[in-house]
Amino acid sequence: MNDSEVIDRFKKTGALLEGHFVLSSGLHSSVYLQCAIALQSTRDAIDFGAALTEDFRDRKIETVASPAIGGIVIGYEVARQLGVRFIWTERENGRMTLRRGFTVSENERILVIEDVITTGGSTRDTIAALQSAGAEVIAAGSIIDRSGGKADVGVPRVSLATLDVPAVSDDQCDACKRGDIAVKPGSRKTNLAV
Repeated sequence: MNDSEVIDRFKKTGALLEGHFVLSSGLHSSVYLQCAIALQSTRDAIDFGAALTEDFRDRKIETVASPAIGGIVIGYEVARQLGVRFIWTERENGRMTLRRGFTVSENERILVIEDVITTGGSTRDTIAALQSAGAEVIAAGSIIDRSGGKADVGVPRVSLATLDVPAVSDDQCDACKRGDIAVKPGSRKTNLAV
């Protein structure tokens, strides 16, 4: 599966939005990728999972972990196709952590899977939570890297598609300067316009 096939599926499902958005990182962008819409089709989730799995079949992965909530569907699918266990991290009091009784073993080989990477913050936070619990994070992957390949998560990383979409602070945002209303479609913030 190449970049254009991935982006075409996002466009066909209405998961690639254009406008003025506030991302979960707090940065502003003219493009938003609504992976929940892209992954509502089990066929697309299976295909994206299969494409991501290709890079990790021979890496002796024991567990796949994802940051909640965005990475859960694709992380589960990659774990299913690798035939390994799946867990997730979530924020508690602003800090990414293992909850719900999830634990990891010392040096457990873990692959972190995310839906979209913009700054890499959620992936880095997930990796840090897993490493502090004793796991060995082998690599990370995502369906889309919207950083243009610039996001550093501290481990080798792959993506099915790469976009170079600017994400800027509100004081650097041209749409804000024009007075355009920003929408917060992400899961960490409300869906109200700002």
